[in-house]
Amino acid sequence: MTKSELEREREYVSGLYARLDELQDLATMQLGQVRRQDVGGNHQSRSERDAFARIYEDRIVQLREVNERLAFGRIELEATASDDVDGDVHRYIGRIGLRDADLKPVLLDWRVPQASAFYQATAANPLGTRARRHLISAGRNITRIEDEVFDAELLGEAGLELQGEGALLAALTAERTGRMSDIVATIQAEQDRIIRSDLKGILVVQGGPGTGKTAVALHRAAYLLYSHRERLRNSGVLIVGPSRSFLQYIEAVLPSLGETGVVLASVGQLFPGIDAATEDAPAVAVVKGSAAMAELIARAVKSRQRVPAAAQELEVNGDRLTLDPQLISNAMHRALQSRKPYNEARVVFVKNALAQLTRQWADQLRSQGNSVDESDHSMLREDLRSSMDVRVALNTAWLPLTPEKLVQDLYARPQWLAELTPGWTDEKRALLRRGRDAPFTVSDIPLLDEAAELLGEYDVVNAAEKREAKQQRRRDIENAERAIENMDVAGQVNAEDLADGFAEGMAKGTTAERAAADRRWTYGHIVVDEAQELSPMQWRLLLRRCPLRSFTIVGDIAQAASASASSDWQSALRTLIGSSEQGERWRLEELTVNYRTPSQISAAAERMAITHGLAVTPSTAVRESKWPIRVTESLLDAVRHDRAISTEGTLAVIAPAGEVRNVFAQLRTEFADHIGLGSHGLTRSIAVLSPQDAKGLEFDSVVIVDPRGVVSESERGAGALYVAMTRPTQRLTLVTDGDLPKGVLEA
Repeated sequence: MTKSELEREREYVSGLYARLDELQDLATMQLGQVRRQDVGGNHQSRSERDAFARIYEDRIVQLREVNERLAFGRIELEATASDDVDGDVHRYIGRIGLRDADLKPVLLDWRVPQASAFYQATAANPLGTRARRHLISAGRNITRIEDEVFDAELLGEAGLELQGEGALLAALTAERTGRMSDIVATIQAEQDRIIRSDLKGILVVQGGPGTGKTAVALHRAAYLLYSHRERLRNSGVLIVGPSRSFLQYIEAVLPSLGETGVVLASVGQLFPGIDAATEDAPAVAVVKGSAAMAELIARAVKSRQRVPAAAQELEVNGDRLTLDPQLISNAMHRALQSRKPYNEARVVFVKNALAQLTRQWADQLRSQGNSVDESDHSMLREDLRSSMDVRVALNTAWLPLTPEKLVQDLYARPQWLAELTPGWTDEKRALLRRGRDAPFTVSDIPLLDEAAELLGEYDVVNAAEKREAKQQRRRDIENAERAIENMDVAGQVNAEDLADGFAEGMAKGTTAERAAADRRWTYGHIVVDEAQELSPMQWRLLLRRCPLRSFTIVGDIAQAASASASSDWQSALRTLIGSSEQGERWRLEELTVNYRTPSQISAAAERMAITHGLAVTPSTAVRESKWPIRVTESLLDAVRHDRAISTEGTLAVIAPAGEVRNVFAQLRTEFADHIGLGSHGLTRSIAVLSPQDAKGLEFDSVVIVDPRGVVSESERGAGALYVAMTRPTQRLTLVTDGDLPKGVLEA
């Protein structure tokens, strides 16, 4: 590699950063101008000013986030007549697209079709590419270049040499930081094909540990947001992960790719106002996760509508009225005919019941010799509405309900649960029993959402406000179009983006913020990681969030550890796709190359899994580390030995869930500020985790405490151990005072 080639690339990339800085300065200047505008007391003008300010603020954030490794590659193409240049054409690939002051492209966004050859070209199928160059950088400085030459005529020219996959191997062996980084510079051909797959329908990506499923899913989200901006701008993309620690691990990836309008959530965070992290015992989770719970919730809602068995005497302003059960029945029938959700239909019920009672009271007053005409009915109705007896009677027949109260009552009232579940055993019902003040668990979130769907808005006034907000949004878009024309920025700003920022008459915040706070929000696309763990009830929740059934689903059936998980994708997705005759079509892609796990570790993990009957997807590891799997009886010895090798990389100590706190206590005295528990450990060099917490994460080194305990802790313990064994990129240590689970170290 000649110095001139390296210097040439440094000079070009330096120019790209200069352009990036220019654009950031321009956006900062525009933001300042907007903020200084004197718009007086006009609400609409203030709205327009604030909306433009938000657009410039978002642009500044985007330009700042892509600063690291702005350009990471170059492809060399044969020039064509349309290129109007002498010699070959060089196209640089980066995190975002850039144009110079003359609007000539100087950096291609990695997601555009012209950049696909950077990822997909091979010597056998170069796709018109003569050579591919990887730009390895530190900060803004290019430190090294790696070339892959597809045209033999280039060898020896201009300093080019045949070098293989140095950039990829450098990325694979680099020490981890406790945060996932993007792989945009090293996406491989099989990964790129999946990333660029069509938006429509259900895409399932199956792959063993270390094959890059999560990275593919996140880069696919970024690709779809770029390629389908019009469709996804206002609906957004939801990414569902298995745990808080996982979300913390991946949270920086999409911003580094220039995308911030994405909602990241665990299943426990998908019901606004509740953030559940506690997992139920396996037997309880199985019951709560079964599809039968949807029917139970529906019966529970219906049972709260009760026609009284006998007539009731009501006192209203000194008069006695008889409330006949038939009146309640008639009012209920009218309400149910509206086909509105429970709480909204209740409004119809109350209006109808009050109307009947008003006529009854008026007739009764007339029979007593009083003069009552139609103009008096509104006064009588208001007296009835404010009467305590009437309110108690109507609420007893049809009580307004929140999802939280319905589910809490279901657990806390054994007799009511027994009435609703005549076919259940007492033992099964006992699994759901708990007090009303018990916190909601992850498995409760789909039940709350199911109840909310059937109950509808508890606050009918709030529902009316939401309808008004939709109408206001249409007016905002019309105003935004006029504002764009007045400010002469057509082509630079989209009217819907501008309307999103209006401060008056609509919900505050970005699309992602508004989506996360609105249970009825429907997303344009949903990405589900570790999808093999989801229960039928959790899939029902996600289907309501994306009725168009546009999903990217990634996972590995062999890693299923939850008690309610399925053994194959067809079964796992039954709730989402329906029956085979009328269900939505879905397509399966498989990742077969293990980029993360050294070959000696992946072989041991696959051997153990197969021995325990797990359906492993075979994969090929691309490398072997220099450290064999180590076995010791001492936890402290294991951690000390690993830290003696390297104190810079990340270490995960994975133990059975019931022992995690004890393990943390044993290590805390010696390692103090260097160690953390659960998701807090991801900010330290040593993290103590359960197998569930470790799902989807990777570390330089892993110490597994009591592998046999991991296997025996749950019905799917072998899957949990498989997960734990496949987290390291370099070293694996097993701590045990007895035999290891079958298959781990057997030939």
